[in-house]
Amino acid sequence: FGEPISAHIFSLGFATRAALAFGGIKPGDYKNILLYNKNRVFAFVLALDEVTEERYAAAAGAINYGFPAIAHTNIPQILPTGICTYEHVVSNVPLDEIVDKAVEVRGLKVTVTKIDIPVSYGPAYEGERVKKENMRVELGGPKSFGFEFCQMKDMDEVKDGHFEVIGPDLDEIPEGATVPIAIWLEVAGRKMQEDFEPILERQFHHLLNQAEGVLHIGQRDIIWMRITKKAYESGFRLKHLGTILHAKLHNDFGNILDKIQVKIYTDPEKVKELLEVARKTYRKREERMAGMTDESVDVFYSCTLCQSFAPTHVCVVTPERPGLCGAYNWLDCRAAYEINPTGPNQPIQKADEIDPLKGQWGTVNQFVYEKSGNAIERFNAYSIMEDPMTSCGCFEAITVVLPMTQGFMIVDRDYNGMTPCGMAFSTLAGQVGGGAQTPGFVGISRQFVLSKKFLLAEGGLARVVWMPKALKEFLKEGLEKRAQELGLEDFYNKIADETIATTEEELMEFLQKVNHPVLSMDPLF
Repeated sequence: FGEPISAHIFSLGFATRAALAFGGIKPGDYKNILLYNKNRVFAFVLALDEVTEERYAAAAGAINYGFPAIAHTNIPQILPTGICTYEHVVSNVPLDEIVDKAVEVRGLKVTVTKIDIPVSYGPAYEGERVKKENMRVELGGPKSFGFEFCQMKDMDEVKDGHFEVIGPDLDEIPEGATVPIAIWLEVAGRKMQEDFEPILERQFHHLLNQAEGVLHIGQRDIIWMRITKKAYESGFRLKHLGTILHAKLHNDFGNILDKIQVKIYTDPEKVKELLEVARKTYRKREERMAGMTDESVDVFYSCTLCQSFAPTHVCVVTPERPGLCGAYNWLDCRAAYEINPTGPNQPIQKADEIDPLKGQWGTVNQFVYEKSGNAIERFNAYSIMEDPMTSCGCFEAITVVLPMTQGFMIVDRDYNGMTPCGMAFSTLAGQVGGGAQTPGFVGISRQFVLSKKFLLAEGGLARVVWMPKALKEFLKEGLEKRAQELGLEDFYNKIADETIATTEEELMEFLQKVNHPVLSMDPLF
């Protein structure tokens, strides 16, 4: 409106007219005119030179409208919130950071309309499978290791839109090779909370899967990715994983996120080092649920995040039964619903109890029936033999009934060998996943094994007869504690592993030798 500072009275006059024209506010209603501008007009003042008394006065007028002033010179700051949404005056901001700081202080949200990647992107590609012959590279998975992690940081520790690849990129990795991967996301936001970290982390699965030529399976420290030759030849590189996450998380969770930066690690030593850091956080998240029971709440939560892979699958998450992926517990789902009330995590009223031992409620059955496309009429949260929960393909482990022993074997996706049921994990996953109910088989999270509700209808933990040695050691502390609570003496050593048995005949011989409690339990069938 003019070069003199005094001309900016017309800028504020224009802001007033915006409130009159678009807000329907009557002339003279100064309070609502100012509130409209504070809440709806995302303007700010950039003080790019020495701030004179005249400029102070002009900036003060703008502050009345809720427009903060950002300066690169050393002027007095006004940091408490009040008239403005956040701070009123922020100074000593470097010129190359001043626009980003202004966007942050004003509360302006970034929306990315076009994702800058060299392949097509959209829901049509979610669920796309990448066969080995079409694969340029494999990341993580059963032949290697990998994880994904979201960490909240302070605002000044995150540079929005910064992507970094530490280790070899796709053009430095031999075709067909398998390498470790870590997807490390750092976020900052004025409304961000630590409780929201796992919710954002779990979004990686469907957001990355929507890129043509990218396959993502699993979560946390069991991720498995493949990228096609076609995507690589189109120019797709690892940094584009960051591009996708940055754009989509800003769009979907802009109400809590202000800044996002992504680091992709393929250096094996660095991935191993950071994996231990991530696992400590995973355990800390799980410990938050201590003391909560299914009886202590009147609401469960759904998760339908994986319906692109398994259209009839509905995960019902309770305080004592985490999501089968292991990434979401009841508190996580509650937080996810608070962030996105129309998202995949919806509240389910717990009412009309049908069978407390098996874990069946009429309201839950009705919800599952509707959300599964009328495919699943009922399910039992605590049973493997009768109407068990459906599974997608993201489960951490699979529980299988062994007919000869009348016990349960548990195999996780990190174990590649043969199991006493005659199938490896990969074969079992094909049988159990896809959203079908398969009595005698059920996908679970590793932590569910330690729950008091673990397959309670059939006898629970006392029926566990076999699991891989690595999984057994991972759960050792919890297994020993639960066994003590149940009065199962020396139970940990009575669970066989692959060093003891890989057939049911070998397993039965061992169970008789150690007098496993399953031998004195009622038969399942």
